[in-house]
Amino acid sequence: MANKKNYYGISIGIDASRNRSGGAKAHLIGLLRSLNPAKFGIKEVHVWSYPELISALPDEPWLIKHSPPELELGIFNQIWWQFNKLHIEANNFGCNIILNTGAATFCRFKPSITMCRDMLSFEPGEMERYPFFSKSRLRLLLIKHLQIYALRNSTAVIFLTHYAKNALQTFTGSTKNFRVIPHGISDNFRQEPAPGYWDGARKKIKCVYISNADLYKHQWHVTEAIALLRKNGHPITIDFIGGGSGLGLKKMNDAIARHDPNGNFARAIKATPHEEIPKLLAKADIFIYASSCENMPNTLIEGMASTLPIVSSNRGPMPEILGAAGVFFDPENPKSIASAIECILKDPSYGKKLAQDAKEISDRFSWDRCSQETFSYILEIFNSSRNINKHSK
Repeated sequence: MANKKNYYGISIGIDASRNRSGGAKAHLIGLLRSLNPAKFGIKEVHVWSYPELISALPDEPWLIKHSPPELELGIFNQIWWQFNKLHIEANNFGCNIILNTGAATFCRFKPSITMCRDMLSFEPGEMERYPFFSKSRLRLLLIKHLQIYALRNSTAVIFLTHYAKNALQTFTGSTKNFRVIPHGISDNFRQEPAPGYWDGARKKIKCVYISNADLYKHQWHVTEAIALLRKNGHPITIDFIGGGSGLGLKKMNDAIARHDPNGNFARAIKATPHEEIPKLLAKADIFIYASSCENMPNTLIEGMASTLPIVSSNRGPMPEILGAAGVFFDPENPKSIASAIECILKDPSYGKKLAQDAKEISDRFSWDRCSQETFSYILEIFNSSRNINKHSK
């Protein structure tokens, strides 16, 4: 626990100006809802973000929300504000330290802690999935160099998984001050399977894959795998939930049209509000996660908390998160995916055991734990920086 005598009156700034992904938004909301500032002797927390996210944050007397007009404009306006104005505003409001919730930051405030979220620019072969001169490829290349610069110049770094820490440090060099702090998940996802789970009366086995369609998500390979299982006599269906755009969405839709032209077993469902996802999981029998690149697979953990048997990609941090509580596959091999799913179809009791094991592992991922570890580390870095400044004078 933080020392109140040392830290009383500290003001913390949080730059969430470009937190656009569902995981980034859920992280900030969970972090602040679970914070008890008196426990740490925190006077104020200042958050800078765009109106949609600001309105979703809790209303607390210690939480001061800022929504500069530049954050409602294009990316270059957002970057200009972050580079030229954020450090000035943070100083004017008396912030002692800033948490940058994204690694692609231009913030010049010191001391600062930067969170590493994005692995797509660093995972071998992933950036190359996008056409060479495409907007997506150029964006990833820019983000790669920006993140390397930001992580090297930050006072400290928060990684979400050990996998991400090891991968990123091959590009940035050894990071002296860092902490691995995984995200949490909402208690709404913590549920038991419905009575009669996979009893003999079931006519269909329903799989669910919750993710936006993108080139590293491989929904088209999952579609082919489900088609293979149906040819082998398994009454199995799949719902892809999450929408998407670009080439990833086209590949998914083309695969569904090719393997299921009559719409018998594969459905693509547009993005669903996060609070509605637990209801969809409660109706599923198997949770599929086929991404080949992640930093912190939030939806995987949500599936684990829902007490569903998990079949997962064997890439990235997924084995670190899921451990032995799932069946792994090569996300670019439909036969491998089908074989992993079939392990559960042929032995429902094995699937049930995996589901219970995954549920038990998911209990480690709470917002209370995440908030406690994050703000403890913020105060640790602030105190360390303050001592260094004292000795340098």
